[in-house]
Amino acid sequence: MNFFERQRQVKRLSARLVLLFVLAVVALVAAVCLAVVVAINLVGGTVDNLPGLLIFTAIATVVVIGLASLFRTVGLRGGGGKVALELGGVLVPEDTTDLQLRRLRNVVEEIALASGVPVPEVYVLEDERAINAFAAGWSTADAAVAVTRGALDRLNRDELQGVIAHEFSHVVNGDMRLNIKLIGLLFGILFLAVIGRTFVNAGIIGGRSRDSKDGGNPLPLIGLALIAAGFLGVLAGRIIKASVSRQREYLADASAVQFTRQTAGIAGALKKIGGLEGGSKLISPKTEEVGHLLFGSGQGFSSLFATHPPLVKRIQVLEPDFNPAELQALTERWRESPPSGMAEDVALGLAGAPAQPLPHPDATVSVGPGEVSSQVGAPGDEAYRRAESILGQIPPEILARARRGDTVTPLVYGLLLSEQPDVRAKQVAILAAKHGTGIADAAVGEAVEVWGLHPLLRLPIAQLSFPVLRMHPVPRKQELIETINELIMADGRVDVFEYCFSRLLHRDLYESVYDNPPWPERKRNLATARDSIAMLLAILASVGTPDPAAAQRAFAAGVAGIAPRLDVGYAPPAQGVLALEQVWPDLDGLSPRDKSVLVEAMVAVIGSDGTMTNAEFELLRTICSMIHCPVPALTENGDRDHV
Repeated sequence: MNFFERQRQVKRLSARLVLLFVLAVVALVAAVCLAVVVAINLVGGTVDNLPGLLIFTAIATVVVIGLASLFRTVGLRGGGGKVALELGGVLVPEDTTDLQLRRLRNVVEEIALASGVPVPEVYVLEDERAINAFAAGWSTADAAVAVTRGALDRLNRDELQGVIAHEFSHVVNGDMRLNIKLIGLLFGILFLAVIGRTFVNAGIIGGRSRDSKDGGNPLPLIGLALIAAGFLGVLAGRIIKASVSRQREYLADASAVQFTRQTAGIAGALKKIGGLEGGSKLISPKTEEVGHLLFGSGQGFSSLFATHPPLVKRIQVLEPDFNPAELQALTERWRESPPSGMAEDVALGLAGAPAQPLPHPDATVSVGPGEVSSQVGAPGDEAYRRAESILGQIPPEILARARRGDTVTPLVYGLLLSEQPDVRAKQVAILAAKHGTGIADAAVGEAVEVWGLHPLLRLPIAQLSFPVLRMHPVPRKQELIETINELIMADGRVDVFEYCFSRLLHRDLYESVYDNPPWPERKRNLATARDSIAMLLAILASVGTPDPAAAQRAFAAGVAGIAPRLDVGYAPPAQGVLALEQVWPDLDGLSPRDKSVLVEAMVAVIGSDGTMTNAEFELLRTICSMIHCPVPALTENGDRDHV
């Protein structure tokens, strides 16, 4: 199942979730109304207008459930870090020097660069000694990945990679947005039990504090009925979570294998869950609420209510010859001497692997439209190796400054300073006027170092700095974006790198604050988005070649692939890449199927001459990222089969 099919599946699951939620609410409303009737009969009371009372009860129940769900959902705004903090998570600093935490962050950064999504926040659940992990968030820009202390202690690097890659599958494919919606919706269903306990307590206290001659107080009975309805809600919640979660875990396991190019990692992690005493069970009282987010089952429910497939079946999908008896042997071996992940790294030679050389800046790749489309959201062996190479060849001192809040801003500015003295003088004057000579001088120092690096390292350095920039208060984020725009326009034009840099940063910072893209949601198809598609393809054609005739042929190749019936002409806008600002709402509003067609059309334009340069591919990745279709890293000729 490719990325676009997963996206369609997530949309279907979202519709199923809403339907199941509505059915659960209807069942709870009926149960509460029945409880009111029973309570009135038990206390010997009469009601002049019973239908009116039941209508009021039904409306009140729906309102309570709705408000509780809304309250919980709003409380989760601000990103996946909220969920991690509620479970006792501790944020892992970007510049950590702890060996275990550094290993964790390196793994997360490698997979983020390979898959083409922003680096998420990283948390450790320090009080949890079992092996588990989860990803949460509303978008890739505010995502968080959390692992337990047990996972850090017990898993070697390959196994940790497998677990993190599994969670990245949920990030890339949109599962986590569905999962966090599920938390909010189910909270409303479970809230009835809280109301029930309040009624019981109020009824008991009220009954003791006054001399009732009416023969009975219905509040405790109604409260008990609401508690029973609350337990019915728990049951409904578990069924809903199980119905939308199990198959996705198999798919995430398969994606993890694709991310990390081997099955031993994730299979080894699952075996350690099955062989160690603590398994994957968490001690947090929030486990019931977040069970569907976890890598392994956080609680021991029956198969009817389990949010995860049976552990042995998950292992056997990865290793068909696996014998369940092996888990018992591992349990006996590890009872006396539990495994140490860091020690296994040393024994297996998993630490300190040399970086692979990056391709020449002018290298090209030979690609076909279907090849890129099939890789969206599905980085493979080559992309992962490229990410390792990038991290391995960024100088450690630059990486350290990209990960620190007090040094990241001059570095980001330095990435944009021109090597042309007259343009650079204007840019330095802008920095000095806005931030003082200290920041301006520091940015110049950063620029001198960056100029000596491989061009393919510049955008990844910027992307690695984004998690630190997200921590800035909103006014500083706005100031940063404004300054970057002024630096870019100092020479009166915008090149491909500058546009990619500024666009990705703005989108990332905006979504980290507001949980949604910087434009209103619009439902579009290929026909209604015709003008935006034509503008996009024209821009790509004009950027790819200075020859107008060749650009027109490239444009025609893209149009022929997407919709010949649209009958649009080649008309590149005078603003160049800046005109892309007009197309994002329409293109992001396309269905997954239409986005797949659009990606193939873009590749047809850029690769009309049979090859694609690094600069062209980075622009393609930026465009795809803006419409939430992450494309893995570019690999040079010889690294993969060509279509």
